[in-house]
Formats: sequence, C-alpha cells, structure tokens
Amino acid sequence: MRAGNRALEIAEGIVYAGVAVFLLILAIGAFVIAARSIPPLFSGDSAAQSALEMLDTLLLVFIVVELLYAVRITIARRELIAEPFLLVGIIASIKEIVVLSVKAADEIGTGTPFSDAMWEVGVLGVLVLLLGGTALLLRRKEREPGEGDDEGPFTADNPDAPAEKS
Repeated sequence: MRAGNRALEIAEGIVYAGVAVFLLILAIGAFVIAARSIPPLFSGDSAAQSALEMLDTLLLVFIVVELLYAVRITIARRELIAEPFLLVGIIASIKEIVVLSVKAADEIGTGTPFSDAMWEVGVLGVLVLLLGGTALLLRRKEREPGEGDDEGPFTADNPDAPAEKS
C-alpha cells in the first residue's frame, strides 16, 4: 500500500513539474511575441493596434506566470490552494475587459455589436467583483482560528473571554 502511494506521489510530482515546464515555455514564448511587437509601436500607421496586441499578450504573460505560481505553491504545500487560481480568473477577466473596451470604442453607434460588447464587459466586471469577494473571504477565513484549535476567544490567555462551558 505504501509503495503504491509513494509511486503515485512521484507520478504526481512529475506531472506537476511537466505542467510547470510547459507554462514556463508558454510564458517565455508570449514574452518574445510581445517583444516583437515593439517596433510597430513606432511606425505610426498601426501603433494603436500594435499597442493593443502587445497589452493583450503581456496580460496573457501575467496569467501564465500566475498559473505557474499556483503550480509551484501546489507542489510546495502538497495541497491545492484556491487563491492563486482566483487571481488568475481576475487577471483574465480584466484582460478581456481591457481588450473589449478598446475594440468597443471602434464600434460605437453600430448597434448590436457595441451593445453585445458592453454586456460582456458588464458581466466580466461582475465576475471580477465576485472573484475578488471570494478571495477576500478566503483571506479572512485563513486568519480565523480553526474549529478545533485551542486558540480563539475561549483560552486561558484571554481573561475577558466568556467562561468555557463543560
């Protein structure tokens, strides 16, 4: 039984390491793509479009780096932590809001495409608020003592706490 468990732990570590390597390759590749879009920023003709593409790519790099951080924390702690993934969701939603907002500026007055883009921006905004609220609640939960801990209001170190019931 122990040998099987150990083999699964090793396999899990190998898979996590592989995912981390692929995420690192993706981050470096996206960063190189962003660096290649620097010269068109100064051409004048398509500078705004190049800036949008570069921003989109750099935000993708942030997302991949946060995923890499989440994998690293998962490997180090040997448990899945939700907060890094919530941060990835927030960054991804903000990335889409930025890109949609810039594209929607070109569609002002076009009716349905503009209206659809605004709805999508609104839904993504609500998603950012929900994910942020969830992350805040998780942080508050982490600061609270556990249910079975000896810490908290009912300790001998806190004379102002109500008496513990037997």
